[in-house]
Amino acid sequence: MSDIYNTSDDFSKAKSRARFQALYNTLTWKNTDLLSFYEVTSIIKPKSETYKGMQSIPVSRIIGSEGRYHDFSSAFLPKREMLRKRWESVDRAVLSDVILPPISVFSLGGWYFVRDGNHRVSVAKAQGVEFIDAEVVELDSQIPLEEGMTMKTLKKRVVAYERTQFIQQYKPSYLPMGEIVFTSPGAYPEMVNHILVHKYFINQGRKEEIPFESAAVSWYRNVYAPIVKAIREEHLLFQFPGCTEGDMYLWIVRKWDELKREKKTDDVPIREAAREVKKDRKDIPLMRYIKYFLSKLKKN
Repeated sequence: MSDIYNTSDDFSKAKSRARFQALYNTLTWKNTDLLSFYEVTSIIKPKSETYKGMQSIPVSRIIGSEGRYHDFSSAFLPKREMLRKRWESVDRAVLSDVILPPISVFSLGGWYFVRDGNHRVSVAKAQGVEFIDAEVVELDSQIPLEEGMTMKTLKKRVVAYERTQFIQQYKPSYLPMGEIVFTSPGAYPEMVNHILVHKYFINQGRKEEIPFESAAVSWYRNVYAPIVKAIREEHLLFQFPGCTEGDMYLWIVRKWDELKREKKTDDVPIREAAREVKKDRKDIPLMRYIKYFLSKLKKN
């Protein structure tokens, strides 16, 4: 009976610590959840994976889970009562020196996401275990991760990386990059695709293919700048806090393509697409409206 009591007490203490941690993290603006492996890889998009075999990995570097990220806190402590039975079973086995099978993890930039063995990791965290045996599959990643990272922080790092990659590859001194700013992962590659499509149409009927640089300048003058003008004239930015003109450009282009397909014609004014996007945000607090125009007056 004493072992059963001890394991039950261990689970209750771990669950209480998870609640306290969630409250503390909320008050200090820190991440309260484990990272979702699928959400992270959908943004990072690893290009290859390598089986690394059995390793002893630091428990402190396990920051996410493939499928149980809602069940445990960011410190891998149990959050739900439904976990008690399985958690106590693992805890009892560890206290009895039973050798448990290794867990299975994905490795990304030296950090780990649990594929199988979430309860074993949670018990190890609660007991202060420093290392745990794991079967490791390593995925390539150019984006640095860290403990306590939020998806918002990760997205910012991905965007910064993609912007750096674009600048290094295309050396766009011919574009006003200070004006062309995006906040969503995948936006810079999408912009390149827009330039390449524009380049394709410009090349129609030409004997010699124009360089990327010339196509990019033409795209900026004839596509991007007119759309940004519509964004400013429709005062779209104050309806979408935190968005840039670049973000709005992408949204309007997508809406523009959608309208062309619906109407089965390419003769759709860009202003119509801008107004359709504007309709997505009808209810605007009066104070936000006032603050927006006050900021515009200060700039002028």
